[in-house]
Amino acid sequence: MYTSSIQKNILAELNHELAQTRKTIERVPFERADYKPHPKSMSLWQLATHVVNLLAFKTLFVTHDSRDFLDPNAPKPGPTPTSLDELLARFDEYSATLRQALSESDDEKLTHNFKLHRGEHVVFDYPKGTAIRIMGLNHSIHHRGQLTVYLRMLDIPVPGLYGPSADEK
Repeated sequence: MYTSSIQKNILAELNHELAQTRKTIERVPFERADYKPHPKSMSLWQLATHVVNLLAFKTLFVTHDSRDFLDPNAPKPGPTPTSLDELLARFDEYSATLRQALSESDDEKLTHNFKLHRGEHVVFDYPKGTAIRIMGLNHSIHHRGQLTVYLRMLDIPVPGLYGPSADEK
């Protein structure tokens, strides 16, 4: 159902994308963690971990007003997971935290700006709702798409994300 609430629309989109992302991550073969389709590419495990860690970053957009990449005291994700079970547990934990933060927010709070910067260099300064959409959802969807290419190249069936995939027909 359509709603004019920014918060409810973002939460609905987030819930849909989280379900699709989890389906993709479930298929990542840990035994192929070092796989890279190109020397400049992230490894399969780096990419899968990045997709999961972006969830914590999205939570920052909701709960804070800025993030300085040069701040040594800024929150950072935990150590790299050493199994698919650990990665999925982190995904579930970060997803729940993000959902809760968004549920506790409201439209007015989502219009406040979030500034991402590296010292004096401003990467972006957007309303929180926009930051969540652009650097949160869109960024994650981009990397999830890369992850599906890795799966295809490893001959692992790709899940359908917006309808059936070629592997599900």
